[in-house]
Amino acid sequence: MSDNPASLRVYGADWCRDCLRTKRQLDGLGVPYDYIDVERIEGAAEEARGISGRTNIPVVVFPDGSHQVEPADADVAAKLRELAIL
Repeated sequence: MSDNPASLRVYGADWCRDCLRTKRQLDGLGVPYDYIDVERIEGAAEEARGISGRTNIPVVVFPDGSHQVEPADADVAAKLRELAIL
């Protein structure tokens, strides 16, 4: 996990298909991100829930502080373009 709060963060778990899809999308686009495994990192699930108010994953936190929960690829791409990351 990065110490840079302005970096893109993805909270997820290895068994979650949506998490794997989001990671695959970001990897394919060459967008750097910090992956936070909610099952392996103590307190990560609570942190993700505190951000989103939900237990659903993935929770994608963008450098501007906004977040998306279980986002479609199109939603992630649109936000990345809005932030001039793509």
